[in-house]
Amino acid sequence: MNHTLVYSKKVFNKIDELWKNKTLLVYFLTAMLITLPMEYIIGSLTCILFLIVSFSKFKKANFSISGALILPILLYGVMLESLIWTLDSKLTIRGLQKEVLFFLIPLAFCGLPKINRNHVNKVFNYFSFAMVGFAVFYFLKAIVKFLVSGNANVFFYHELVTLKLNAIYVAVFASLGMFFFLVKKNKLFVDKVGFAILIVFIILLSSKNIIIVDLVMIMIYYFFFSAVSRKTKTILVSTVITVFLSSIFLIKPVRDRFMIEFETIFVDSSLKKATEENQGPIYNISLKQAWNQDKFQQNDFFPGAAFRVFQIRIFKEMLQEDAIFFTGFGLDASQNKIREKVKEYNLHSSYGEFNFHNEYVQIFSELGILGFLIVVSMLFISIKKGIRYKDFLLISFSVTMTVLFLSESFLSRQRGIIFFIVIYCMFSVANYADEQKI
Repeated sequence: MNHTLVYSKKVFNKIDELWKNKTLLVYFLTAMLITLPMEYIIGSLTCILFLIVSFSKFKKANFSISGALILPILLYGVMLESLIWTLDSKLTIRGLQKEVLFFLIPLAFCGLPKINRNHVNKVFNYFSFAMVGFAVFYFLKAIVKFLVSGNANVFFYHELVTLKLNAIYVAVFASLGMFFFLVKKNKLFVDKVGFAILIVFIILLSSKNIIIVDLVMIMIYYFFFSAVSRKTKTILVSTVITVFLSSIFLIKPVRDRFMIEFETIFVDSSLKKATEENQGPIYNISLKQAWNQDKFQQNDFFPGAAFRVFQIRIFKEMLQEDAIFFTGFGLDASQNKIREKVKEYNLHSSYGEFNFHNEYVQIFSELGILGFLIVVSMLFISIKKGIRYKDFLLISFSVTMTVLFLSESFLSRQRGIIFFIVIYCMFSVANYADEQKI
């Protein structure tokens, strides 16, 4: 018995030591990020364990809260307040359970040991190599599926990582790892290999927005942040552009995803090329039609950009028809309103199951102008700090989130919530004073 007590005391002392020197904290932060592509239960348990340990150490910590950490806590306060006016209290209560990390994780960060940019670098180093591991796993899985089925589509988009996991979310995770390898000083061979693998992974995931953002941000890095010579910059940028453009024009599944968006900018009701067997013709809706057409047909199809334009259109109508400017419909309570609009415009009923696919519109429709302004303020603070400290990794994260929020309701899913709030809080509390270049 005494032996057990002595052993337990040593274990707890060791844990306390690891917590004080931030080693355990780095492991926890890393674990919350690298479990994102895994089953939801794994990510949930990781977050719960992090919160339990963090709050148990509060009595030994110097609690302090910054303006940056107040914002997500305030956002959750508005979500909670929306219970007063919500159209569907059951959906709002369910949403509050999912979004509670916007309150708990920033609160935990208020009492954590102080971290600096070097600790953040360690987290991203582990995270980036974990993303390389996931990429290799999905490559091998796709090869096996291809050998069995002969279907090359298993290498692309949702089929590469499954629809449940979602190619767009995985592309976001992989992009942050890729940017870490990009900015890392004194790259080892394994870092360069990791960078190359993630580039290929991102291209195969075929997320148009992420591919474009990554291409632009890489060019910005080499022109404004990299210390290499002008000649080397030109070679590197030319190589990156060639790789990305070649993938767009030469890889058919990637090219098709770009071309359908290009066509629907200019052409009304173009015939959808990929239709299921025994199915009649399906027509692509253009951006102009999505914004102006009074009625649609059941066989009309909305490509990504057109669908998002239509969603903004119906949100504009909701603002005019319902008094939601200051309050919104309530957290997670806008879906029935979307269904009503889908029915009004005679769209196929399946479109009524999609949310706004725009985080700014989603937040505004559910929490009103205050919720919208809080989210925008969080992005502004984040990118402002990145520019102030010339931290390209933080800038790339902020820009990616800012652009992604235009096409995805990223904070409506657990993976999106954990990814955004953990990274946002890490950068918000990180001290740059004693940073060492990675």
